[in-house]
Amino acid sequence: MSTVILLLITGLGLGALYFLVASGLSLIYGLMGVLNFAHGSFLTIGAFAGYELSRMLGGDSWVTLVASLILGAAVGGVVAAATELLLIRPLYNRHIEQVLVTVGLSLASVALFEGVWGTDPLYTAAPAWLDQTTVILGASIPNDRFMLIIAAALVLLGLVLFLRFTRYGLIIRAGVENRSMVTALGIDVRKAFTLVFAIGGAAAGLGGVLASHYFGYASPHLGGTLLIFAFIVTVIGGLGSLAGAAIASVVVAVLQQFANFYLGGTGDLVVVVLLAVVLLVKPSGLLGARA
Repeated sequence: MSTVILLLITGLGLGALYFLVASGLSLIYGLMGVLNFAHGSFLTIGAFAGYELSRMLGGDSWVTLVASLILGAAVGGVVAAATELLLIRPLYNRHIEQVLVTVGLSLASVALFEGVWGTDPLYTAAPAWLDQTTVILGASIPNDRFMLIIAAALVLLGLVLFLRFTRYGLIIRAGVENRSMVTALGIDVRKAFTLVFAIGGAAAGLGGVLASHYFGYASPHLGGTLLIFAFIVTVIGGLGSLAGAAIASVVVAVLQQFANFYLGGTGDLVVVVLLAVVLLVKPSGLLGARA
């Protein structure tokens, strides 16, 4: 039983990390139809920003950790907004060019990160509590998993409140359902586009700082590694569905953890098989709208 509890809670922690990346991807595609392959770069730059602040202030205090989380989210949001304004906005309705530009930006950013921070992992420091464990029903759970779960829950709550009770949130929700109708009503959705990119980038940047503590290091390839699973989560959950992304994040991560433990490290394979099954049975995803 303790093993099941351990795998379940650690899977929830990993799923929280997937959600922080996938939520932005889902919103960006749902409103704008943009498959942003550079999304992992927002995560990586957020991780390095948090690392640099932690290194300057000393990474063993909660104040430093909170400050690095805020900075990582802010840097991710700013870089994402700049990407939308400078690279994506001139290419709306030109999907091939969008893919090429975002893939190129992803590759170029990795080279830039390697030039600035090097190719070796940069190990992060954290408050002592995060390196300890808490016993739940006989299972020793690493405390950083709880931090991931709480952060993802707060981000999900914040996004839901924003989408339901703010003007731009209503515009974004309407745009996800029918962008042409929103434009026909005379609403300038370009500001909403930039805002969505910024929100997605902020969530990714926050996830980058948390990922650096989850894995214990920041590296130029951190975002690319997580982006693969974030895309899988986004497709399984349903493109444009925030709730679908949340559910799929948990399902994918928990399944991955159990398969790695009980099926000889085949977690990645099992997740890909799940993706194939979902695409065959329900191509729109768990909560995605039918095309």
